[in-house]
Amino acid sequence: MNAANKSETSAINLIDDPQAKREAERMQANRDELVERISQAIDRDGKIEPLKGLHFYRFSSPMEACHAVSIPAFCIIAQGSKEVLLGNDRYQYDPAHYLLATVELPIINHILEASKEQPCLSLRLDLDSTLVASVMVEAGYPASQSIANVKAIDVSPLDAPLLDAVVRLVRLLDKPAEARVLIPLVTREIIYRLLIGEQGNRLCHIAVLGSHAPHIARAVERLRKDFDRPLRIETLARDLGMSVSGFHHHFKAVTAMSPLQFQKQLRLQEARRLMLGQNLDATDTAYQVGYDDASHFNREYKRLFGAPPIRDVERLREAIREGRFSEADT
Repeated sequence: MNAANKSETSAINLIDDPQAKREAERMQANRDELVERISQAIDRDGKIEPLKGLHFYRFSSPMEACHAVSIPAFCIIAQGSKEVLLGNDRYQYDPAHYLLATVELPIINHILEASKEQPCLSLRLDLDSTLVASVMVEAGYPASQSIANVKAIDVSPLDAPLLDAVVRLVRLLDKPAEARVLIPLVTREIIYRLLIGEQGNRLCHIAVLGSHAPHIARAVERLRKDFDRPLRIETLARDLGMSVSGFHHHFKAVTAMSPLQFQKQLRLQEARRLMLGQNLDATDTAYQVGYDDASHFNREYKRLFGAPPIRDVERLREAIREGRFSEADT
């Protein structure tokens, strides 16, 4: 059956099923309300944090590449679409899908659909490990033994109960008297619905003890802290109580990158930030982020960002002056 026939069949089934029709209408009403509330809260391109841990984003044009570091968070799109690149893996999502990220990783964001008339509007809810663990315990969620090889990012369909909880959270921005009491409750509901959804095992990366997932999280934290130092895989694996081959396997299973690739992306993103924010030249920056050879740094920088360091930074500064980018987006 082709896509047109499937769509026609779905429409017929919807007409024949009043409950399904009501749910579809409720989801569309919730999406429309989310678009309206986010667009009212942020009326120009950029991002805001109306509540601690809750972020709104607005983009009025497509964006080819925005290098960033993911954090444990639940992300949805009210309007438009995005793509996230992690290593060689691509994750595209839109108003019908949500993205869950559970470990701090270097990623690339693309804004695929956005215009002045219909800007890309999105929401990010940061996920606290203590809160996730608390909800898991309260819900009696079983700790899966298979999460060690579950990648730290994925996209899933956004169902009606989860979308409804998100809309109720956003509504509380207009009700400060109620927000203090209800925001923690609605946030717990969102986490619970993520746990019972198809990404429950992935959410366990944030909270579950045992298995290799916490070891990989510790490795990621150490690599981020010591990104400018030589990488000693044998020492790192030993400190984590893992074999070198086991460490490589589990690290790549979660991050989609080898430890060396991970460190390289961290170094290059920090180099970009230093040149943009502190006006350092490429040679000084290369040594500061851990490169011994400036020409090697220049080659790897161009491979990641698509242009040599000086040209890339000039391009970024121009984008910032025109309001298409902010230093925080780098």
